[in-house]
Amino acid sequence: MDSEQTVPILSRLSPAPGSVRARKRVGRGPGSGLGKTCGRGVKGQKSRSGNRKPARGFEGGQMPLLRRLPKFGFRNPFPKQVATVNVGALGGLEAGTILGPEELAARRLVRGRYEFVKILGGGELDNALVVKAHAFSASARAKIEGAGGKVELLAPQSSSKKELEPGG
Repeated sequence: MDSEQTVPILSRLSPAPGSVRARKRVGRGPGSGLGKTCGRGVKGQKSRSGNRKPARGFEGGQMPLLRRLPKFGFRNPFPKQVATVNVGALGGLEAGTILGPEELAARRLVRGRYEFVKILGGGELDNALVVKAHAFSASARAKIEGAGGKVELLAPQSSSKKELEPGG
């Protein structure tokens, strides 16, 4: 048996020519080309240790614009995702139709992510419908019941962990 075949293949691997460069050895005398200032030039922020790419919004030491402007407003970290449907969008349906959140989604009247469905009073309604939703505006309730329909309130879906855990 040939001795070269017994040597594992991994030990004979080497990187492709030109793919591995020698480490840059700075500060090794003027003959190296990278002595004294080590390729950093002279003085200034970029020549100092700790120099790095400045953070977004950095303005050279001047007070950044985002810190000069006043803070205002409030953004709720736990917003309720409410899908709204106007009563006018329900007008083309036949009388006696039962509409819940699933049926509204199937008819593409509500889209995207939502926790609650609220019916609003925009538009007119001629047909008597049974509408199930988590909330109704006063004008929507009046229009649905005025057309001979029925309004059913759904219980809000609970998403808090405390309410879901048994004994919690």
